Amino acid sequence: MHDQLASLYPQHLAIVRERADLALALGGFDHLLIAAGTPLRKFLDDQDYPFAVSPHFKHWLPLTDVPGSWIAYTPGHKPKLIFLQPRDYWHVVPQAPHGYWVEHFDIVIVRNAADALAQLPAGKRSVIAAACPAMDSVEANNPPVVLDYLHWHRSYKTPYELALMREASRIGTRAHRVAEAAFRAGESEFGIHMAYLAAARQIDAELPYASIVALNEHSAVLHYTNFDRTPPAHNRSFLIDAGASASGYASDITRTYAAADAGEFQALIDSVDAAQQGFVAKVRTGQSYPELHIHAHHVLAGVLREHGFIRMSAASAVESGVSSAFFPHGLGHPIGLQVHDVAGFQQSERGGSIARPEGHPYLRMTRVLEPGMVVTIEPGLYFIDMLLAELRDGPFAGDIDWAKVDRFRQYGGIRIEDDVVCTDGAPENLTRDAFALV
Repeated sequence: MHDQLASLYPQHLAIVRERADLALALGGFDHLLIAAGTPLRKFLDDQDYPFAVSPHFKHWLPLTDVPGSWIAYTPGHKPKLIFLQPRDYWHVVPQAPHGYWVEHFDIVIVRNAADALAQLPAGKRSVIAAACPAMDSVEANNPPVVLDYLHWHRSYKTPYELALMREASRIGTRAHRVAEAAFRAGESEFGIHMAYLAAARQIDAELPYASIVALNEHSAVLHYTNFDRTPPAHNRSFLIDAGASASGYASDITRTYAAADAGEFQALIDSVDAAQQGFVAKVRTGQSYPELHIHAHHVLAGVLREHGFIRMSAASAVESGVSSAFFPHGLGHPIGLQVHDVAGFQQSERGGSIARPEGHPYLRMTRVLEPGMVVTIEPGLYFIDMLLAELRDGPFAGDIDWAKVDRFRQYGGIRIEDDVVCTDGAPENLTRDAFALV
């Protein structure tokens, strides 16, 4: 893996530099300054929240735990890394920079934040950073003209980035296999989560997002993160939405499992899985993501009809909003340096926004797919009490088999999610490929 990254990195950095050159020219700036960031201090405390590096910083180099450091880039010059390595016996001090990328940077090691700021070049500066008290001499202006350009082009992953996303998928799927085994062994949500972390060899703060580990009815809570410590009397179903990180790049994977004696629920999982693979096959150049989302509603409404939950046609279920009661979220989102990556709604490299389709407020992407984009495809069917109550009180209640719906409430719901690369031809399914290797 190291040799592959070493061979791919120079081209990646060249592309990142070229994009920076063009973004700075658009805004009339001399320099691009990117702060790694600093951890947030807890209120009325002397401790910090876990540090999360700026995605703009880790786009240039594979460093994720270097608070207070900076990248300074001037077009036509080698990028400069201002590396904060404080004198500190209270905490682990970051190791001096090393690895396949160091030869591509001028590296200056400093001991405090003031010395780091003193290393930043003067002139008209585009400063990408969060506001920070220690930055009194530097304005974090985050110019929209620069950010819009960089965010738009971040949608197109380089071969180096795709290599890291494949690695993140391999780590995540390895941990998913262990989590499924823990479910089969009757573990609690907390126990399954601990098994996942051990298999991924990552702590919570290193994961790209908070894991969802839901047994039985808890699967109906879309962002369930409670981790019950006690196993239920009977594990009927298990939904896990959990990813992993590789040098700051994310994987985002969801699987749903049925207990051995839950055959009717397994049959529904199988239908959703088949539908999901059909949606993945449509991740192709020129495909409108909103249109794919609407298509998913029609297919999933067909699944609901096939399994006897609804008596109306699939088209009527979508038009009436009935399908949204069972599938209330978006089909997916861009993914990369952030699990919900930037520019999902952006109209062009100059900014702008593409509206969501009417009636679908939670869709996280409205662009047309192009080669190099990576998106998640994550359809679901759920039995959510609040939404079912609204449906039961609505004009289409007579088109629902409520006895069957009520029987499935004990399983919570189903979501199946893969990370998929749009290419010039057939899509690359990072998640399924990684599961095949485990």
